[in-house]
Amino acid sequence: MNELSKFKGAQCPGTSYNEMLEGDSRPAPDYLFEESHRDMPTDPLPIEPYVSEEYAAEEREKLWPNVWLFAARNEELPNPGDQVVFEIADKSFVLVRQQDGGVRAFYNVCLHRARRLVDKAGNRTQMRCGFHGFTWNNDGSLKEIPCEWDFEHLKAKDMSLPEVRVNIWQGFIMITENDDIAEFEDWVGPVLEQYENYHLDDCFTAMWVQREIPANWKATSEAFMEAWHSVTTHPQLLPFLGDANTRYDLYGDNFNRAITPSGVLSPHIEGKDQTYILDKMAEFSGKGGDSRMRNLGNEDAIAKLDPNDPFLARKVLADANRQAFSERDGYDYSEISDSEMLDNFTYNIFPNFAPWGGHVPQLCYRWLPGKTADTCTMEIRVLMRTPKGEKTPQAAEKVIVPNDQPWSWAKDVMGEALANVFDQDMANLPHVQTGMKASANGVMELGAYQDSRVRHFNETLNKYMTGELPAK
Repeated sequence: MNELSKFKGAQCPGTSYNEMLEGDSRPAPDYLFEESHRDMPTDPLPIEPYVSEEYAAEEREKLWPNVWLFAARNEELPNPGDQVVFEIADKSFVLVRQQDGGVRAFYNVCLHRARRLVDKAGNRTQMRCGFHGFTWNNDGSLKEIPCEWDFEHLKAKDMSLPEVRVNIWQGFIMITENDDIAEFEDWVGPVLEQYENYHLDDCFTAMWVQREIPANWKATSEAFMEAWHSVTTHPQLLPFLGDANTRYDLYGDNFNRAITPSGVLSPHIEGKDQTYILDKMAEFSGKGGDSRMRNLGNEDAIAKLDPNDPFLARKVLADANRQAFSERDGYDYSEISDSEMLDNFTYNIFPNFAPWGGHVPQLCYRWLPGKTADTCTMEIRVLMRTPKGEKTPQAAEKVIVPNDQPWSWAKDVMGEALANVFDQDMANLPHVQTGMKASANGVMELGAYQDSRVRHFNETLNKYMTGELPAK
Protein backbone atom coordinates (compact mmCIF):
# COMPACT_ATOMS: atom_id res chain seq x y z
CA MET A 1 0.00 0.00 0.00
CA ASN A 2 1.17 3.51 -0.73
CA GLU A 3 0.21 6.66 1.12
CA LEU A 4 -3.11 6.98 -0.67
CA SER A 5 -5.96 5.35 1.21
CA LYS A 6 -7.29 2.12 -0.20
CA PHE A 7 -10.72 2.39 -1.77
CA LYS A 8 -13.32 1.59 0.87
CA GLY A 9 -16.32 0.98 -1.36
CA ALA A 10 -17.62 -2.14 -3.05
CA GLN A 11 -15.48 -4.19 -5.41
CA CYS A 12 -16.26 -7.31 -7.36
CA PRO A 13 -16.59 -10.30 -5.03
CA GLY A 14 -14.40 -13.30 -5.63
CA THR A 15 -10.72 -13.58 -6.47
CA SER A 16 -8.91 -10.26 -6.32
CA TYR A 17 -6.19 -9.25 -8.75
CA ASN A 18 -3.58 -9.38 -6.01
CA GLU A 19 -4.59 -12.97 -5.25
CA MET A 20 -4.03 -13.78 -8.90
CA LEU A 21 -0.57 -12.22 -8.67
CA GLU A 22 0.21 -14.53 -5.76
CA GLY A 23 -0.55 -17.45 -8.05
CA ASP A 24 1.98 -16.44 -10.73
CA SER A 25 4.58 -19.05 -11.66
CA ARG A 26 7.30 -16.37 -11.34
CA PRO A 27 7.33 -13.63 -8.68
CA ALA A 28 5.37 -10.58 -9.80
CA PRO A 29 7.08 -7.19 -9.26
CA ASP A 30 6.10 -5.07 -6.28
CA TYR A 31 4.55 -2.29 -8.35
CA LEU A 32 1.79 -4.65 -9.47
CA PHE A 33 0.80 -5.40 -5.88
CA GLU A 34 0.76 -1.74 -4.84
CA GLU A 35 -2.68 -0.17 -4.99
CA SER A 36 -3.09 3.55 -5.49
CA HIS A 37 -6.70 4.49 -5.10
CA ARG A 38 -8.68 7.07 -3.24
CA ASP A 39 -12.26 7.73 -2.40
CA MET A 40 -13.74 10.23 -4.82
CA PRO A 41 -17.05 12.11 -4.91
CA THR A 42 -19.95 10.17 -6.37
CA ASP A 43 -21.70 13.23 -7.76
CA PRO A 44 -23.06 12.88 -11.31
CA LEU A 45 -20.96 14.21 -14.19
CA PRO A 46 -22.34 17.03 -16.35
CA ILE A 47 -22.93 16.25 -20.01
CA GLU A 48 -22.30 19.77 -21.35
CA PRO A 49 -18.50 19.34 -21.73
CA TYR A 50 -19.12 16.51 -24.20
CA VAL A 51 -21.56 18.34 -26.48
CA SER A 52 -20.80 22.06 -26.16
CA GLU A 53 -18.91 23.91 -28.90
CA GLU A 54 -18.18 26.64 -26.35
CA TYR A 55 -16.53 24.11 -24.06
CA ALA A 56 -14.45 22.76 -26.97
CA ALA A 57 -13.29 26.32 -27.65
CA GLU A 58 -12.27 26.67 -24.00
CA GLU A 59 -10.30 23.42 -24.25
CA ARG A 60 -8.35 24.90 -27.15
CA GLU A 61 -7.44 27.83 -24.94
CA LYS A 62 -7.00 26.29 -21.48
CA LEU A 63 -6.16 22.62 -21.99
CA TRP A 64 -4.21 21.68 -25.10
CA PRO A 65 -1.49 24.38 -24.89
CA ASN A 66 -0.80 23.57 -21.22
CA VAL A 67 -0.18 19.82 -21.22
CA TRP A 68 2.40 17.44 -22.64
CA LEU A 69 1.15 15.89 -25.90
CA PHE A 70 2.29 12.73 -27.66
CA ALA A 71 3.30 14.08 -31.07
CA ALA A 72 5.30 11.25 -32.69
CA ARG A 73 7.47 8.18 -32.10
CA ASN A 74 11.24 8.21 -32.60
CA GLU A 75 10.99 5.66 -35.40
CA GLU A 76 8.82 8.03 -37.43
CA LEU A 77 11.84 10.27 -38.00
CA PRO A 78 14.97 8.13 -37.68
CA ASN A 79 17.29 10.19 -39.90
CA PRO A 80 18.59 13.77 -39.84
CA GLY A 81 16.29 15.90 -41.95
CA ASP A 82 13.21 13.77 -41.30
CA GLN A 83 10.12 15.92 -40.73
CA VAL A 84 6.78 14.91 -39.21
CA VAL A 85 3.63 17.05 -39.00
CA PHE A 86 1.50 16.86 -35.84
CA GLU A 87 -1.84 18.65 -35.70
CA ILE A 88 -4.26 19.11 -32.83
CA ALA A 89 -7.08 21.53 -32.05
CA ASP A 90 -6.38 23.98 -34.91
CA LYS A 91 -2.63 23.96 -34.17
CA SER A 92 0.01 22.52 -36.49
CA PHE A 93 3.58 21.64 -35.52
CA VAL A 94 6.49 20.27 -37.51
CA LEU A 95 8.99 17.99 -35.76
CA VAL A 96 12.45 17.80 -37.30
CA ARG A 97 15.31 15.38 -36.58
CA GLN A 98 18.47 17.45 -36.24
CA GLN A 99 21.99 16.62 -37.39
CA ASP A 100 23.02 15.94 -33.78
CA GLY A 101 20.24 13.38 -33.40
CA GLY A 102 17.96 15.58 -31.32
CA VAL A 103 14.42 16.59 -32.23
CA ARG A 104 13.11 20.14 -32.40
CA ALA A 105 9.48 21.12 -32.85
CA PHE A 106 8.29 24.32 -34.51
CA TYR A 107 4.93 25.98 -35.06
CA ASN A 108 4.17 24.86 -38.59
CA VAL A 109 3.40 28.33 -39.87
CA CYS A 110 5.19 30.50 -42.42
CA LEU A 111 6.01 33.88 -40.88
CA HIS A 112 5.16 35.67 -44.13
CA ARG A 113 1.47 35.03 -44.88
CA ALA A 114 0.85 32.32 -42.25
CA ARG A 115 0.44 29.42 -44.67
CA ARG A 116 1.09 25.99 -43.19
CA LEU A 117 4.79 25.59 -43.86
CA VAL A 118 5.17 21.79 -44.15
CA ASP A 119 2.27 19.82 -45.61
CA LYS A 120 3.39 16.25 -44.99
CA ALA A 121 6.14 14.09 -43.56
CA GLY A 122 9.35 13.61 -45.50
CA ASN A 123 13.12 13.99 -45.46
CA ARG A 124 14.28 17.48 -46.46
CA THR A 125 17.20 19.82 -46.03
CA GLN A 126 14.92 22.78 -45.39
CA MET A 127 11.33 23.97 -44.87
CA ARG A 128 10.09 25.96 -47.86
CA CYS A 129 6.66 27.60 -47.99
CA GLY A 130 4.60 26.56 -50.97
CA PHE A 131 2.98 30.01 -51.26
CA HIS A 132 5.84 32.48 -51.88
CA GLY A 133 8.96 30.42 -51.12
CA PHE A 134 10.07 31.77 -47.74
CA THR A 135 12.56 29.12 -46.56
CA TRP A 136 13.90 28.04 -43.18
CA ASN A 137 16.73 25.68 -42.28
CA ASN A 138 15.91 22.54 -40.34
CA ASP A 139 17.15 24.19 -37.15
CA GLY A 140 14.46 26.86 -37.56
CA SER A 141 16.79 29.65 -38.68
CA LEU A 142 15.74 31.76 -41.66
CA LYS A 143 17.45 30.71 -44.89
CA GLU A 144 15.92 32.71 -47.71
CA ILE A 145 13.38 35.42 -48.48
CA PRO A 146 12.43 35.72 -52.17
CA CYS A 147 12.50 39.33 -53.39
CA GLU A 148 14.54 40.17 -50.32
CA TRP A 149 14.79 43.79 -51.48
CA ASP A 150 11.13 44.20 -50.43
CA PHE A 151 11.79 43.11 -46.84
CA GLU A 152 14.49 45.47 -45.63
CA HIS A 153 12.33 46.08 -42.55
CA LEU A 154 12.85 42.46 -41.43
CA LYS A 155 16.64 42.50 -41.35
CA ALA A 156 16.75 43.64 -37.72
CA LYS A 157 14.13 41.10 -36.63
CA ASP A 158 14.62 37.53 -35.44
CA MET A 159 12.83 35.56 -38.13
CA SER A 160 13.58 32.15 -36.68
CA LEU A 161 10.59 29.83 -36.45
CA PRO A 162 8.97 29.89 -33.00
CA GLU A 163 9.34 26.50 -31.34
CA VAL A 164 7.84 24.43 -28.56
CA ARG A 165 9.44 22.29 -25.88
CA VAL A 166 10.34 18.69 -26.65
CA ASN A 167 10.91 15.78 -24.28
CA ILE A 168 11.55 12.22 -25.43
CA TRP A 169 10.39 9.40 -23.17
CA GLN A 170 10.48 5.68 -24.02
CA GLY A 171 10.65 6.53 -27.72
CA PHE A 172 7.63 8.86 -27.54
CA ILE A 173 8.25 12.46 -28.62
CA MET A 174 6.26 14.72 -26.32
CA ILE A 175 5.70 18.43 -26.91
CA THR A 176 4.16 21.31 -24.98
CA GLU A 177 3.52 24.96 -25.71
CA ASN A 178 3.80 25.82 -22.01
CA ASP A 179 7.29 26.95 -20.99
CA ASP A 180 6.53 26.80 -17.28
CA ILE A 181 5.26 23.30 -16.55
CA ALA A 182 7.66 20.61 -15.34
CA GLU A 183 9.57 18.28 -17.62
CA PHE A 184 7.39 15.44 -18.86
CA GLU A 185 8.58 12.74 -16.44
CA ASP A 186 8.22 15.07 -13.45
CA TRP A 187 4.85 16.29 -14.72
CA VAL A 188 3.50 12.73 -14.73
CA GLY A 189 5.40 11.54 -11.65
CA PRO A 190 7.49 8.58 -10.46
CA VAL A 191 4.78 6.15 -11.57
CA LEU A 192 6.44 6.24 -15.02
CA GLU A 193 9.16 4.03 -13.52
CA GLN A 194 6.74 1.13 -14.11
CA TYR A 195 7.53 1.37 -17.82
CA GLU A 196 11.22 0.63 -17.27
CA ASN A 197 10.43 -3.09 -17.39
CA TYR A 198 8.77 -2.82 -20.80
CA HIS A 199 11.55 -1.32 -22.96
CA LEU A 200 9.22 0.74 -25.12
CA ASP A 201 12.25 2.71 -26.29
CA ASP A 202 13.41 -0.54 -27.93
CA CYS A 203 10.08 -0.91 -29.73
CA PHE A 204 8.77 0.30 -33.07
CA THR A 205 5.35 1.05 -34.50
CA ALA A 206 4.40 -2.18 -36.24
CA MET A 207 0.76 -1.21 -36.91
CA TRP A 208 -0.88 2.22 -37.04
CA VAL A 209 -4.53 2.79 -37.90
CA GLN A 210 -6.61 5.97 -37.65
CA ARG A 211 -10.32 6.61 -37.93
CA GLU A 212 -12.71 9.51 -37.37
CA ILE A 213 -15.25 8.73 -34.64
CA PRO A 214 -18.71 10.38 -34.47
CA ALA A 215 -18.34 11.18 -30.78
CA ASN A 216 -16.52 13.64 -28.55
CA TRP A 217 -12.87 12.86 -27.82
CA LYS A 218 -13.59 12.57 -24.10
CA ALA A 219 -16.50 10.17 -24.54
CA THR A 220 -14.36 8.08 -26.89
CA SER A 221 -11.32 7.92 -24.61
CA GLU A 222 -13.50 7.13 -21.59
CA ALA A 223 -14.84 4.06 -23.40
CA PHE A 224 -11.36 2.61 -22.86
CA MET A 225 -10.97 3.59 -19.19
CA GLU A 226 -12.99 0.71 -17.77
CA ALA A 227 -13.33 -2.98 -18.56
CA TRP A 228 -16.73 -3.80 -17.22
CA HIS A 229 -18.51 -2.87 -20.45
CA SER A 230 -17.20 -6.21 -21.77
CA VAL A 231 -20.13 -8.15 -20.33
CA THR A 232 -22.43 -6.47 -22.86
CA THR A 233 -20.13 -5.07 -25.55
CA HIS A 234 -17.49 -7.84 -25.83
CA PRO A 235 -19.16 -11.08 -24.73
CA GLN A 236 -16.67 -13.16 -26.75
CA LEU A 237 -13.91 -12.06 -24.33
CA LEU A 238 -15.61 -13.20 -21.11
CA PRO A 239 -14.33 -16.81 -21.24
CA PHE A 240 -10.73 -15.61 -20.76
CA LEU A 241 -10.92 -12.04 -19.42
CA GLY A 242 -11.54 -11.06 -15.80
CA ASP A 243 -13.43 -7.91 -16.75
CA ALA A 244 -15.04 -7.19 -13.38
CA ASN A 245 -11.85 -8.30 -11.57
CA THR A 246 -10.04 -5.29 -13.04
CA ARG A 247 -8.12 -3.18 -10.55
CA TYR A 248 -8.17 0.60 -11.00
CA ASP A 249 -5.38 2.82 -9.67
CA LEU A 250 -5.13 6.61 -9.63
CA TYR A 251 -1.89 8.60 -9.42
CA GLY A 252 -1.65 12.35 -8.95
CA ASP A 253 -3.40 14.42 -11.60
CA ASN A 254 -2.02 13.06 -14.84
CA PHE A 255 -1.90 9.26 -14.68
CA ASN A 256 -4.13 6.31 -13.95
CA ARG A 257 -4.16 2.63 -14.78
CA ALA A 258 -6.44 -0.36 -15.09
CA ILE A 259 -5.07 -3.89 -14.87
CA THR A 260 -7.42 -6.48 -16.34
CA PRO A 261 -6.41 -10.11 -15.76
CA SER A 262 -6.32 -12.47 -18.71
CA GLY A 263 -6.49 -16.24 -18.75
CA VAL A 264 -9.27 -16.31 -16.15
CA LEU A 265 -13.03 -16.57 -16.40
CA SER A 266 -15.07 -13.42 -16.14
CA PRO A 267 -16.94 -13.32 -12.81
CA HIS A 268 -20.06 -13.33 -14.97
CA ILE A 269 -19.35 -16.95 -16.06
CA GLU A 270 -19.63 -19.94 -13.73
CA GLY A 271 -19.15 -23.67 -13.93
CA LYS A 272 -16.38 -23.80 -16.57
CA ASP A 273 -12.96 -25.39 -16.17
CA GLN A 274 -9.45 -24.31 -17.18
CA THR A 275 -9.68 -26.22 -20.48
CA TYR A 276 -12.67 -24.09 -21.44
CA ILE A 277 -10.60 -20.94 -20.93
CA LEU A 278 -7.81 -22.25 -23.14
CA ASP A 279 -10.18 -23.44 -25.85
CA LYS A 280 -11.91 -20.06 -26.02
CA MET A 281 -8.62 -18.19 -26.08
CA ALA A 282 -7.39 -20.41 -28.91
CA GLU A 283 -10.62 -19.83 -30.80
CA PHE A 284 -10.32 -16.05 -30.37
CA SER A 285 -6.68 -16.01 -31.46
CA GLY A 286 -7.40 -18.07 -34.56
CA LYS A 287 -5.77 -21.31 -33.41
CA GLY A 288 -8.90 -23.38 -33.92
CA GLY A 289 -11.84 -24.36 -31.79
CA ASP A 290 -11.14 -27.72 -30.12
CA SER A 291 -7.44 -27.02 -29.67
CA ARG A 292 -7.36 -27.77 -25.96
CA MET A 293 -4.03 -27.02 -24.32
CA ARG A 294 -1.84 -28.49 -27.04
CA ASN A 295 -1.99 -25.45 -29.33
CA LEU A 296 -1.27 -22.97 -26.55
CA GLY A 297 1.84 -24.31 -24.90
CA ASN A 298 4.37 -27.10 -24.58
CA GLU A 299 2.53 -30.37 -23.79
CA ASP A 300 5.36 -31.68 -21.59
CA ALA A 301 5.34 -28.49 -19.52
CA ILE A 302 1.56 -28.55 -19.29
CA ALA A 303 1.61 -32.14 -18.05
CA LYS A 304 3.68 -31.04 -15.05
CA LEU A 305 1.06 -28.50 -13.94
CA ASP A 306 -1.53 -29.20 -11.29
CA PRO A 307 -4.84 -29.81 -13.11
CA ASN A 308 -6.63 -28.42 -10.06
CA ASP A 309 -4.67 -25.17 -10.14
CA PRO A 310 -7.24 -22.33 -10.53
CA PHE A 311 -4.61 -20.40 -12.49
CA LEU A 312 -3.49 -23.22 -14.76
CA ALA A 313 -4.73 -21.42 -17.89
CA ARG A 314 -2.79 -18.29 -16.95
CA LYS A 315 0.39 -20.31 -16.58
CA VAL A 316 -0.12 -22.06 -19.92
CA LEU A 317 -0.86 -18.84 -21.78
CA ALA A 318 2.03 -16.96 -20.17
CA ASP A 319 4.44 -19.75 -21.13
CA ALA A 320 3.13 -19.70 -24.68
CA ASN A 321 3.80 -15.95 -24.84
CA ARG A 322 7.29 -16.34 -23.39
CA GLN A 323 8.14 -18.84 -26.09
CA ALA A 324 6.52 -16.89 -28.92
CA PHE A 325 8.03 -13.52 -27.95
CA SER A 326 11.49 -15.01 -27.47
CA GLU A 327 11.38 -16.73 -30.86
CA ARG A 328 10.25 -13.51 -32.49
CA ASP A 329 12.67 -10.98 -31.01
CA GLY A 330 15.49 -13.00 -29.41
CA TYR A 331 15.08 -11.74 -25.84
CA ASP A 332 14.82 -13.92 -22.74
CA TYR A 333 11.42 -13.73 -21.02
CA SER A 334 11.90 -16.82 -18.87
CA GLU A 335 11.83 -14.95 -15.55
CA ILE A 336 9.03 -12.50 -16.41
CA SER A 337 5.89 -12.94 -14.32
CA ASP A 338 2.74 -14.45 -15.79
CA SER A 339 0.94 -11.15 -15.23
CA GLU A 340 3.42 -9.08 -17.23
CA MET A 341 3.32 -11.60 -20.08
CA LEU A 342 -0.44 -11.81 -20.21
CA ASP A 343 -2.56 -9.13 -18.55
CA ASN A 344 -3.95 -5.91 -19.99
CA PHE A 345 -2.20 -2.86 -18.52
CA THR A 346 -4.30 -0.01 -19.85
CA TYR A 347 -2.50 3.10 -18.65
CA ASN A 348 -3.69 6.64 -19.38
CA ILE A 349 -1.52 9.74 -19.44
CA PHE A 350 -3.65 12.86 -19.30
CA PRO A 351 -5.26 14.07 -21.41
CA ASN A 352 -5.36 11.90 -24.57
CA PHE A 353 -2.54 9.34 -24.55
CA ALA A 354 -2.78 5.67 -23.56
CA PRO A 355 0.46 3.66 -23.90
CA TRP A 356 -0.22 0.18 -22.54
CA GLY A 357 2.21 -1.54 -20.23
CA GLY A 358 3.28 -5.17 -20.07
CA HIS A 359 5.51 -6.96 -22.53
CA VAL A 360 5.21 -6.80 -26.28
CA PRO A 361 3.12 -6.35 -28.28
CA GLN A 362 1.66 -3.23 -26.66
CA LEU A 363 -1.31 -1.21 -27.76
CA CYS A 364 -1.10 2.55 -27.78
CA TYR A 365 -4.05 4.92 -28.24
CA ARG A 366 -4.23 8.62 -29.03
CA TRP A 367 -7.42 10.67 -29.24
CA LEU A 368 -7.54 14.02 -31.02
CA PRO A 369 -10.42 16.51 -30.86
CA GLY A 370 -12.47 16.86 -34.03
CA LYS A 371 -13.63 19.86 -35.99
CA THR A 372 -16.78 19.89 -33.85
CA ALA A 373 -17.54 18.71 -30.33
CA ASP A 374 -19.35 15.73 -31.86
CA THR A 375 -16.33 14.19 -33.58
CA CYS A 376 -12.79 13.10 -32.85
CA THR A 377 -9.97 11.06 -34.33
CA MET A 378 -8.77 7.85 -32.69
CA GLU A 379 -5.40 6.33 -33.49
CA ILE A 380 -4.38 2.79 -32.58
CA ARG A 381 -0.80 1.59 -32.70
CA VAL A 382 0.77 -1.75 -31.92
CA LEU A 383 4.35 -1.51 -30.66
CA MET A 384 6.68 -4.48 -31.20
CA ARG A 385 10.14 -4.96 -29.79
CA THR A 386 12.98 -4.61 -32.26
CA PRO A 387 14.65 -8.03 -32.70
CA LYS A 388 17.85 -8.31 -30.71
CA GLY A 389 20.86 -6.99 -32.58
CA GLU A 390 18.81 -5.45 -35.39
CA LYS A 391 18.28 -1.82 -36.34
CA THR A 392 14.94 -0.34 -35.29
CA PRO A 393 12.59 -0.41 -38.30
CA GLN A 394 10.91 2.77 -39.43
CA ALA A 395 7.33 3.17 -38.22
CA ALA A 396 4.63 1.45 -40.21
CA GLU A 397 2.72 3.77 -42.52
CA LYS A 398 -0.48 5.10 -41.01
CA VAL A 399 -3.62 3.50 -42.46
CA ILE A 400 -6.64 5.83 -42.49
CA VAL A 401 -9.97 4.02 -42.33
CA PRO A 402 -12.62 5.85 -44.41
CA ASN A 403 -15.29 7.55 -42.31
CA ASP A 404 -18.03 5.31 -43.71
CA GLN A 405 -16.14 2.09 -42.98
CA PRO A 406 -15.67 0.06 -39.77
CA TRP A 407 -12.29 -0.77 -38.24
CA SER A 408 -12.62 -4.19 -39.87
CA TRP A 409 -12.00 -2.42 -43.21
CA ALA A 410 -8.38 -2.57 -42.02
CA LYS A 411 -8.53 -6.14 -40.67
CA ASP A 412 -5.64 -7.20 -42.91
CA VAL A 413 -3.49 -4.71 -40.98
CA MET A 414 -5.07 -4.96 -37.52
CA GLY A 415 -6.04 -8.60 -37.44
CA GLU A 416 -9.67 -9.65 -37.60
CA ALA A 417 -10.15 -10.34 -33.88
CA LEU A 418 -8.72 -6.98 -32.78
CA ALA A 419 -10.63 -5.04 -35.45
CA ASN A 420 -13.88 -6.68 -34.36
CA VAL A 421 -13.30 -5.68 -30.72
CA PHE A 422 -12.86 -2.03 -31.73
CA ASP A 423 -15.91 -2.19 -33.96
CA GLN A 424 -17.92 -3.35 -30.96
CA ASP A 425 -16.69 -0.32 -29.01
CA MET A 426 -17.45 2.04 -31.87
CA ALA A 427 -20.98 0.69 -32.18
CA ASN A 428 -21.76 2.32 -28.83
CA LEU A 429 -20.17 5.71 -29.33
CA PRO A 430 -22.49 7.38 -31.86
CA HIS A 431 -25.38 6.46 -29.57
CA VAL A 432 -23.52 7.84 -26.57
CA GLN A 433 -23.11 11.19 -28.35
CA THR A 434 -26.70 11.43 -29.52
CA GLY A 435 -27.93 10.12 -26.18
CA MET A 436 -26.09 12.82 -24.27
CA LYS A 437 -27.73 15.48 -26.41
CA ALA A 438 -31.15 14.00 -25.68
CA SER A 439 -30.59 13.76 -21.92
CA ALA A 440 -33.44 15.15 -19.83
CA ASN A 441 -31.38 15.96 -16.74
CA GLY A 442 -28.01 16.73 -18.37
CA VAL A 443 -25.92 14.45 -16.17
CA MET A 444 -24.44 10.93 -16.05
CA GLU A 445 -24.43 8.68 -12.96
CA LEU A 446 -21.16 6.75 -12.69
CA GLY A 447 -20.05 3.79 -10.63
CA ALA A 448 -17.91 4.52 -7.60
CA TYR A 449 -15.09 2.08 -8.39
CA GLN A 450 -15.30 0.70 -11.92
CA ASP A 451 -15.79 4.20 -13.37
CA SER A 452 -13.19 5.76 -11.07
CA ARG A 453 -10.72 6.44 -13.88
CA VAL A 454 -13.42 8.39 -15.71
CA ARG A 455 -14.01 10.41 -12.55
CA HIS A 456 -10.27 10.94 -12.09
CA PHE A 457 -9.89 12.14 -15.70
CA ASN A 458 -12.76 14.59 -15.32
CA GLU A 459 -11.40 15.85 -12.00
CA THR A 460 -8.08 16.73 -13.66
CA LEU A 461 -9.78 18.23 -16.71
CA ASN A 462 -11.85 20.47 -14.45
CA LYS A 463 -8.66 21.73 -12.81
CA TYR A 464 -7.40 22.94 -16.19
CA MET A 465 -10.71 24.44 -17.18
CA THR A 466 -11.04 26.38 -13.91
CA GLY A 467 -7.42 27.56 -13.88
CA GLU A 468 -6.23 25.45 -10.93
CA LEU A 469 -3.82 23.80 -13.36
CA PRO A 470 -1.31 24.13 -14.89
CA ALA A 471 0.79 24.81 -11.82
CA LYS A 472 3.53 27.32 -12.47
